[in-house]
Amino acid sequence: MRRIAVLGSTGSIGTSCLDVAAAHASALSIFGLAALRSWEQLAEQCRRFQPQIAVIADESLAGQVQRDQFPRQTEVKFGAQAVRELAAHPDVDVVVSGIVGAAGLQGTWAALEAGKVVGLANKETLVIGGPLVTELAANTGATLIPVDSEHSAVFQALQCGRRCDLRKVVLTASGGPFRTLTAAELEQVSVESALAHPTWQMGPKITIDSATLMNKALEVIEARWLFGLSRAEIDVVVHPQSIIHSLVEFVDGSVLAQLSPPDMRLPIQYALTYPERWPGVSLRLDWRERINLQFEPPDLDRFPSLNLGFEVAERGGTCGVVLNAANEVAVRRFLDRNLKFTEIPRVCRAVLDAHPFEDTPTLDRLMELDRWAREETFRWKP
Repeated sequence: MRRIAVLGSTGSIGTSCLDVAAAHASALSIFGLAALRSWEQLAEQCRRFQPQIAVIADESLAGQVQRDQFPRQTEVKFGAQAVRELAAHPDVDVVVSGIVGAAGLQGTWAALEAGKVVGLANKETLVIGGPLVTELAANTGATLIPVDSEHSAVFQALQCGRRCDLRKVVLTASGGPFRTLTAAELEQVSVESALAHPTWQMGPKITIDSATLMNKALEVIEARWLFGLSRAEIDVVVHPQSIIHSLVEFVDGSVLAQLSPPDMRLPIQYALTYPERWPGVSLRLDWRERINLQFEPPDLDRFPSLNLGFEVAERGGTCGVVLNAANEVAVRRFLDRNLKFTEIPRVCRAVLDAHPFEDTPTLDRLMELDRWAREETFRWKP
């Protein structure tokens, strides 16, 4: 029985993870669940899975939460420290890190300090502190297994070849809902149209990131640290069908790809069961149907966010934390309708260029620059 803690259980990653756990209830046990604010949904999940611990990260809700909505045997806790304690709990075998944004770093860090197996869906952890995170995992014996569909695809393909024979990793991007729009049309993009992703069902922040291709930029940075790649070993291709999730090219010219319908339950299950493969609950390809696979290079002029990702992957240091923080605030401003869609990468570029770069920052320094970048982005005006 593998005992699991799900950080971000009420989000799209968390709910998909619970689908997998329910399908394999004889082998996967939910020990703890953590959510940011959605305590009613969290309570419903607790009634279904009967975990020992439930955490609401937002301490301000402590007076509003109705304790009788949770099972008697579930201990309800509040605050960021409680999230960290759940992630490091000695009775937890696998931690699924699905809290979106920089907020997910602390729980992931605690799990790695405790030497856990971490199913990493929170790409910001590696974007912010890539070298520190990977060094910590190496020192504690923790295992990082990617849950993002693209990085899971790379992880799976690399099982078929030696790292020393790798030539290039190619991450696929759906292109988002605005792949065919002109630069002039992108200036008029509305919040509603940006939230209508053509392939994936995700939360609003990740959906906007997909539309700007910032999601792919962050994935480039994550891949750089997760797999120990150089900038020259990472590429991106637009693949609207989202069936090939990434490709790995080896030095002899062989290319291995991982294919499946767009369903996050597959990479989540692989992270929970690795190195084994179990019968899955995810969607399957029907090889009796005609399948067209389309590829095209990304347009870096219309979608400059991706260039930022390549630049940050190459420079490293403090660039990742600044880009991530600026983007989180810029997306929030766009959703609040006080920033245009095309201004998201512009403010990210401005804040990145203005920040005091450091090559080997400490974790405390990264957190200082996270706060600085957020304040700068709030103040930025076109």
